[in-house]
Amino acid sequence: MVHFIALYQLAKEVDDAKIDELMRTSRSMLLRIQEVHNVRSGKRIDPKMDYPFSIAMDFENLDKLAMFREDPLWLKFQRDHLESATTQALELIYETEPGKNLKYS
Repeated sequence: MVHFIALYQLAKEVDDAKIDELMRTSRSMLLRIQEVHNVRSGKRIDPKMDYPFSIAMDFENLDKLAMFREDPLWLKFQRDHLESATTQALELIYETEPGKNLKYS
């Protein structure tokens, strides 16, 4: 299982209400994508953190993650919601199955 985490820095004009909207919208839109097994989105608790918004998802393997990146719903979510609200993103990808050879992820 591949765990994908995206951390986002937000534009200055993004307030708490907009972050809450991003959380709701990300969950409702991204769960409709067949390759996505789980969606979690959240806002920072510690105001010193550099990335106030995050999205985390699980995928069966890296091929499914690649398919997700080309999915029209993901592209629409990026275009309609992330591009206007974020200034920078950091993406992290992890294998969550112990002992699994990473070349088979």
